[in-house]
Amino acid sequence: MTIDVPTTSRSLPQLQPISFIGADGRLTDTPTEGLRIPSDATLTGLYRQMVLVRRFEAQVTHLTRQGRLATYPSAAGQEAAEVGATTALAPNDWLFPTYRDSAALLTRGVPVAEILAAFRGDWHCGFDPHEYHASPAATPLATQTLHATGFAMAAKLKGEDAATLTFLGDGASSEGDTHEAFNFASVWQTPTVFVLQNNQYAISTPLREQTNATMLADRAAGYGMPGLRVDGNDVAAVFAAVSAALERGRNGDGPTLIECLTYRMESHTNSDDPTKYRDAEEVEHWKQFDPIDRLEKYLRQTGALDDSTVEEVAEAAETLAASVRDAMNTEAEVDPRELFAHVYSTPRTALAEQQQVLEAELASAGHA
Repeated sequence: MTIDVPTTSRSLPQLQPISFIGADGRLTDTPTEGLRIPSDATLTGLYRQMVLVRRFEAQVTHLTRQGRLATYPSAAGQEAAEVGATTALAPNDWLFPTYRDSAALLTRGVPVAEILAAFRGDWHCGFDPHEYHASPAATPLATQTLHATGFAMAAKLKGEDAATLTFLGDGASSEGDTHEAFNFASVWQTPTVFVLQNNQYAISTPLREQTNATMLADRAAGYGMPGLRVDGNDVAAVFAAVSAALERGRNGDGPTLIECLTYRMESHTNSDDPTKYRDAEEVEHWKQFDPIDRLEKYLRQTGALDDSTVEEVAEAAETLAASVRDAMNTEAEVDPRELFAHVYSTPRTALAEQQQVLEAELASAGHA
């Protein structure tokens, strides 16, 4: 008896990461899977946003070290993946970020004070998700992948013209939630784009100790969806790949996994000491692939960028940094009763009892 075995059209990702602009600022000869380099106008906008994001990350990190925020996970060095992917979103699309994706929220238009409210402990989430089409930044590993997939399924059932994009790290890609999200998204062909920022470390665990796979984009084939491996420090490649994947999802062709090879320049959070698990030479090596430097070199060569524009962008970045300082120098007006808001649609008995205890304590202290 002959058994017909169905085949899949999903080919394995190319080993060489897709890249348009090399570390030297020149165009590469790497195959780009039919993608096109963005226009100089688009790239200039991406350059501007990456500079703003880097200054934001540096300022917030300094404030955290001063004790102005409880904790902060910096995405310094990952600006191309954060900005390139988020900029590709259409207004009706939704972003599902992780705790390290403040840069993506900033790119999505969320004000700095609202981004940092949760890190300062002022509120569960400092912004209205519906206003910016962005979910609260998820601290539990990989839960946002399920949220993005479920939201995309709902949009598909409603006939809405919306796709979802979610970030995850190399460490989160080993979580069971990620498997469930990949499988569900592919089975039901949801318009979801998974942007896997492979920044080489899951806190202190290097990639070589997390998996024996040649590359993380390979995992897409096992779920029957396309996978791409992209130079995550080339914003042109990230923007082009994510734009195409989002359009593919909106057209009803299902999810895409995009692995962005990048590097986490700062510590995992302010409580981490990276010198215990990586050496300075490794960090110096990755500096030569800096996403902002390479794009600036390229745009100067094309004539799209000059000294005056670079100076103007730098001034805008300093203005943004000043707004971050002002926001963190303003004390939040916090009502402890808000701890019980938006937890359950119908309050549970235990929670109601806790709220009554708090109300009694506030009343006795004269804060009724």
